[in-house]
Amino acid sequence: MVEAPIPQRNDTLPYRQESVEVVVPVYNEQDALPKSMPVLCSYLETYFPYRWSVVIADNASTDDTLAVAGELATAYHPRVSVLHLNEKGRGRALKTAWLSSEADVVAYMDVDLSTNLWSFLPLIAPLASGHSDLAIGSRLLKGAHVTRQWKREIISRCYNLLIKLLFGNRFSDAQCGFKAIKRSVAQRLLPQVEDGEWFFDTELLLLAEEQGYRISEVPVDWIEDLDSRVDVASTAFKDVKGLLRVWAERLRRRLSKLRSYGPGVDPRDRHGVGSSTLAGTDDALREPLMGVGSSTGSESSK
Repeated sequence: MVEAPIPQRNDTLPYRQESVEVVVPVYNEQDALPKSMPVLCSYLETYFPYRWSVVIADNASTDDTLAVAGELATAYHPRVSVLHLNEKGRGRALKTAWLSSEADVVAYMDVDLSTNLWSFLPLIAPLASGHSDLAIGSRLLKGAHVTRQWKREIISRCYNLLIKLLFGNRFSDAQCGFKAIKRSVAQRLLPQVEDGEWFFDTELLLLAEEQGYRISEVPVDWIEDLDSRVDVASTAFKDVKGLLRVWAERLRRRLSKLRSYGPGVDPRDRHGVGSSTLAGTDDALREPLMGVGSSTGSESSK
């Protein structure tokens, strides 16, 4: 049995000590916001046990989204606030909102609420309890129920298969718009994420897994939004470019680590250990060349 000290806190119930901030990134969603925000806030107020707040992150909308968001923030003050960015990009909006947050856990979901809200508490619980560092909704796990067009289903599965072939990752669904992360972990990882658009999710997860953070997955009920603003073909092309960039960066890091041993230096002597270190070093070089990346102890859109 693993015994670890349990931190002592004040008399407040543990789940009331954790705060969760939900970011809803939007671009030209003047019609969707007035429908989804009351539903989200009603769920959080009625069923969500943790302290919560919502940030509507406006990604340079050109319609009346910002004005509508301001009205909703006034109606739900102080639980709802608005963040406006002058440049588009879901990843850019999440990065800005999460880095400026003071909540213990930061999350995001799509404005169309494609993912059933009953999955939100299971998403947050592993983070609030200290069990995991990141949590993601998955449309590909056993138990998930998904309704969407067959073309997007095929694209999504092929994309996640490509990630698996390149990196050997353990998480199943890179781009479901339903994720949460501890703020302390976000502050360490987000400065390393280069992409500011749709590839942001994948890059964040690959960095987290490579660096040993624990990722939880929750099978979700998900219904496709037919009014989506996503250009599937363009986004898929950019995502593949992003995967190749991250793969190349990971390979360079490992090659650089090998060169750091210096000519004529046996890595076993450098670390003062036996052959297992050398074998691990060789594996580190072979993995990216074979299309297999590092993996973490994780549990386990397009």
